[in-house]
Amino acid sequence: MDCNVKAKYNFLALSLCLAIGAPALAHTKLESQVIQTASNSSLLESTLTLEQIIAIALQQDASREQLFAQSQATLSGGKAKATLMDPTVKFGFGGVPVDSFRLDQDPMSNISLGVMQKFDRGDTIELQTSQAEQQSQAVLQQAKAREHDVITTVTAVWLELGYNQKAKSLLLQQEKWLKQLINNQDSNYALGIGESQDVIAAQLKLSQLQQKLVSNAQVQQKLTAQLSEWLGREWQAKNSGLQASNQLDWHDLQQTLAAHSTAQTRYQLLMRHPVIQSLDSSLASAQTQVSIAEEAYAPQFGVEVMYAHRQANNMRGEPAPDMVSAYITLDIPLYTGSKQDKSLEAAQYQVGAAKSQRDAWLARMGAQLTGLISDRDHLQHRISHYQSHLLKQATAQLAAVERGYQNNSASFGDIVTSSLTQITIELELERLITDFNLTNNQIANLIGDYSSTSITKAERQEK
Repeated sequence: MDCNVKAKYNFLALSLCLAIGAPALAHTKLESQVIQTASNSSLLESTLTLEQIIAIALQQDASREQLFAQSQATLSGGKAKATLMDPTVKFGFGGVPVDSFRLDQDPMSNISLGVMQKFDRGDTIELQTSQAEQQSQAVLQQAKAREHDVITTVTAVWLELGYNQKAKSLLLQQEKWLKQLINNQDSNYALGIGESQDVIAAQLKLSQLQQKLVSNAQVQQKLTAQLSEWLGREWQAKNSGLQASNQLDWHDLQQTLAAHSTAQTRYQLLMRHPVIQSLDSSLASAQTQVSIAEEAYAPQFGVEVMYAHRQANNMRGEPAPDMVSAYITLDIPLYTGSKQDKSLEAAQYQVGAAKSQRDAWLARMGAQLTGLISDRDHLQHRISHYQSHLLKQATAQLAAVERGYQNNSASFGDIVTSSLTQITIELELERLITDFNLTNNQIANLIGDYSSTSITKAERQEK
């Protein structure tokens, strides 16, 4: 087995491990983890699955890494502030006579060394440490929310790309039928049993269809370009055979929605969203700031110790002893109206603002979830109607026209028209299926409850 084949198998094994362990499609526990970078040669040679693309996207996403780094910076910076103030060292000379500047002349002359340490008010240090952790957690949840967004975006691009690939296949079938119709009408016109306007009308339909194919190719290139945000432009240039799908397995999502059918239980699902958890951490940080502001009313203590060395003799001619001084300082907040009161008031207002922000997000997300579930139900009903009625009716109509053609009661143009109608209905059905999957994808982003095997099962079914 040569090196290239080994590289392919190594990358596939690595990608599978990353997709299972990463938060990629699980949407349940989007835990941050370091994913080993795959070699560029393997990336370019391999046909990537959705699982692998999401794993690579999470690893390559710079915004996510920036938020992780910011979280650590916030934690380290907060803990640096939540420490005792540095002690103050005082060194100097005292009681030195100005006529001689000698230290051994007057018993009061000394060389002194002192240390002063101030302590924060009350439990300020402990509260600042807790606040640093809360602020760091808020940023960390933003990183997890970014993971949600990346997964949702990549999945949406995958679904749209899968739809456009299926749409291209159906449009090519329509093109084939129109070309056959044009050939048939050209023959009839040459035999004098057809009209020129029929040929021109068919050619016009073919031209319009070809424009749809051009537009389809443009959309596919645009969707592939969106994936290059994480996979790179080199991948985009060398990989044109990405096979996507417009439907995934949403069985676990269906079970989750069925188990949380009331507004209250769905509210609990929304509370697990990283954005809400980030806002909860910000709210906790604001509440801690209120406690810190309340500690500002407590006195601030300090301790000062000084040692003085004397070189002169005392009045009895004996060496004067060294001296030690110790003090306790007390900073009493007497004028609190313009400082402590205002700081506490500002902190309390900030708590109210944080609560309002969280409630606004919950209301917005709740409305989005309700609307998406309503869209999902209507799309499901329309898909069922297409599959059980429209598609069967179109198939029956085509079969009837074919029988009529064999009995000389229908023309070849009637067969083409019926075939085009059937393909159009199939195309509309694929659009509904894609919209249904896109809606499920958005719901999953809000409630964050997916099975890691959902896409794997869907891909097996597709194959």
